Formats: sequence, structure tokens, C-alpha cells
Amino acid sequence: MSLTSLFFFIAGLILLIAGAEALVRGASKLAVLVGISPLVIGLTIVAFGTSSPELAVSVIAGLSGNADISLGNVVGSNIFNILFILGISASITPLVVSRQLIRFDVPVMIAVSILVFIFGLDGKIRRVEGIILFVGIVSYTVFLIYKSRKLTKEHENSPPLQGEGHKPQMYLLYSVLILLGFFLLILGSRWLVNGAVIIAKAIGISELIIGLTIVAAGTSLPEVATSVVATIRGERDIAVGNVVGSNIFNILAVLGLSSIAALDGIKVSSTALHFDIPVMIAVAVICLPVFFTRNLISRWEGMFLLGCYGGYIAYLTSHI
Repeated sequence: MSLTSLFFFIAGLILLIAGAEALVRGASKLAVLVGISPLVIGLTIVAFGTSSPELAVSVIAGLSGNADISLGNVVGSNIFNILFILGISASITPLVVSRQLIRFDVPVMIAVSILVFIFGLDGKIRRVEGIILFVGIVSYTVFLIYKSRKLTKEHENSPPLQGEGHKPQMYLLYSVLILLGFFLLILGSRWLVNGAVIIAKAIGISELIIGLTIVAAGTSLPEVATSVVATIRGERDIAVGNVVGSNIFNILAVLGLSSIAALDGIKVSSTALHFDIPVMIAVAVICLPVFFTRNLISRWEGMFLLGCYGGYIAYLTSHI
């Protein structure tokens, strides 16, 4: 393993985080200007924006022929998001969960997790299945925006946004910020994938394991920052919504587009099919009983989730 590959890996992570920050800031401000509700911003713009590193890494990996990293990144990120991010956020302070998340968004997250397992039964997630997944994220987003617009109409008497007269300049500023974010994400993802593949080969670890652990945790850092900061500031619904929305986006958009981008689709290894994907489904399902207990994720439940993630990582490293 050379210092150059390590440099590219670390530099790639830094660029991904910077790109995600620029993208989230620009997209969330733009969403406010066009009148989308804060809840929908949390579930879509913020969640999708913080998942953009996963999107960039997985699509680039798929185009480069490193399909194990594409799948491992999505599965590993979803496990990391629930067990680590919700765990550490709830350990800081108990998280209140909205009823909409319990009744609609969490069941959607569970359903699409199971769908990945079904698609992978033949050992591959093919292009047509990737298209089905991507249509799913479009439908989910359209539904949330429609619902948000409906709620906005019910609150038409709310005060106008500040800076209403500067809308043209604001649109331009936030659009530039979004484009800058995408540029940094694309460059950072290339460096990260290249560095990860070299490191994996040098130390004898499979690309699937690298994708499930280092790359997954690294590309989930924007979610960590967003949820922890939201928790500290008392925006607890955003902290949970960010995780759930990110997981839905990871499967439907990231895995969907990666499957479309890969020439042969994404191969699903026996290890991923019989262990990692079932773990992803299990941690999605565990959200329901945890969330249903007084619509609250308590501190002890947060520590339990953290303990489960520690056990998962210990199992992976023991089987290298």
C-alpha cells in the first residue's frame, strides 16, 4: 500500500464531505425559496443531499467495474445510518419520532430493503431492476412533495419569506452552490474508490468488506454531522427523518442508478445475500418496535443500537 493511495483515499473523503455540505446548503435553501415544508426538506433534500456521496461513489464504482463496492457501500451505509447514527444521536438525547415516519416512511424503508433481497436472489441486480428502483424514488419524492404542497395550501396565511425581493440572485447563488457540490462529489468519489480498491488489494481484504465498512462509514459522515447537530439543536425529527430518508434514497436511487450504470448489472455475492442484506433488513425492521415505544428512541435504545453496530463490525473483521 503506497502513501499515494492513502492520500487519495483521505482526500477523496474530504472532498465528499465538502461537496455534500455545499449541495445540502444550496438545495435546502432553494427548497425553502420554492415553499417546500421543513419535514419534506428533511426527508428529501437533506436526506438525499447527505446521501449524495453514496450516490457518487456507487455509480463511479459501477462504471469502473467495482460492483462489490457499489453494493457494499449501500448496504453498509444503511446499517451504519440506523445502528450508529441513530444510536449516537439517541445517546445524546432521546429522539422524538413523528407519526408519519412510523406509519409511512419506515414501512417504505423496510419494503425496499426486502425488495433488494428479492432482486438479488438470482445473484445479480440487473438494469431493468435498477430502473424499477429508480422509478420508486421518483414516485416517493413526488408523493412527498404533493403532500407538502397540500399542507402548504392549508397554511397560506403564514408570513412571507425574508428577502423575497432578492429571489433571482438567491436562485443563482444556491444553484452555483449545488453545482459546486456535485463537482466536488464526483472528484472525491473517483479518488475514494481508486484509493479503496488499491488499499483492499494491498492488505488482502475483499472489496465487499471495504465497501461495507470504511467506504460506507466515510460516505455517511454527512449524515452523522447532520443528525448529531440536529439532535443537539433540538431538531430531533430532522435527525430521524434524515436517516430514514437517506436509507430509502440509498436503495432506490443509489443502487438503482448503479445497476443502470454497470454494464452487466451489479453482482450480489453469496455473502451479501445470506448475511449483509438480511442484516440490513433486520435493522430496518427493528426501527418499528423501537420507534413505537412512546414515539421515542430512548437513551438505552440508542446505546443498544450502538452495541449492535459494534457487534456487526466485530463479526466482519473476524471473518477477513
